[in-house]
Amino acid sequence: MTESKKKAVLKSRIEQVWEVVTDLSDCSWRSDLQRIDVLEPGKTFVEYTKEGFPTTFVITRFEPPYRYEFTMDNANMTGTWTGLFRQTDEGCEADFTERVDVKKWIMKPFVPGYLKKQQEQYFNDLKAALGE
Repeated sequence: MTESKKKAVLKSRIEQVWEVVTDLSDCSWRSDLQRIDVLEPGKTFVEYTKEGFPTTFVITRFEPPYRYEFTMDNANMTGTWTGLFRQTDEGCEADFTERVDVKKWIMKPFVPGYLKKQQEQYFNDLKAALGE
């Protein structure tokens, strides 16, 4: 299993950050996504990359506005994602952890770099969506 962590303090309030991150009806701020289909509200959704590649997510914990967790599965990998949110004097501290097992051994060497790049892009997109 490969694990990648990213933590940042956003200038916005925790409620604003939570709303953007968990609003599955609007993925326009995500530069990596084409669309999100909600299969079962509050439970299951599918994200489609710009290239149309699907990943299915099952929400396992939803504790507004502090904790959001889900499992992920697609043709290449399976894993978990945890988002922890904490209000600080500077804004909202967002702490994301992604754990992934690849299904194709040949991809294993590329996973750490890919996850870091994905997390960096996600935070950049999130900051832009928040006007930061």
